[in-house]
Amino acid sequence: MNKERRLVLLRILSLLAVVGLSAFIFSIRDQVETFAHYGYPGVFLIALASNATVFLPAPGVAVIFAMGSIFHPLGVGLAAGAGGALGELSGYLAGFSGQAIVERIDLYERIHPWVEKYGTLAILILAAIPNPFFDLAGIAAGVTKLPLHQFLFACWGGQTIKMTAFAYAGAASLNWLFS
Repeated sequence: MNKERRLVLLRILSLLAVVGLSAFIFSIRDQVETFAHYGYPGVFLIALASNATVFLPAPGVAVIFAMGSIFHPLGVGLAAGAGGALGELSGYLAGFSGQAIVERIDLYERIHPWVEKYGTLAILILAAIPNPFFDLAGIAAGVTKLPLHQFLFACWGGQTIKMTAFAYAGAASLNWLFS
């Protein structure tokens, strides 16, 4: 098998893995909260599962908010940031598999140039702000062939900032309300 066919096969397999994983996570979204009983590893798994879906909603941030009042918010933020970054690999792989999935979406056409021009800085900023469109940034990173280690590092930094903020907000507000 030549190099071009292997690349096509790898792209097809990546796309199938993303679709299958997204469908699976979406189907178990109601049971994700049971991972909270496992402490920080549970927080990691919640963030991993909720970020592994592409374009399908999962309850991750709400659970992280609540976990901030149960566990130390910094630990929750670090665990959720790591899980979230690994979960975002699904978007990256979707982009790596080919841009045909989103090339006609207007928002993608606005995000893609940022990722192409600013690379890891765009990923870091877009991962740090709460927005439901980060999957498009991951796809753009995959399409532009941003090196995987750079994507993961920037995504981890942004996810950690965002999740830590949610955990501290949850700790402050839920402890204040129920004290």
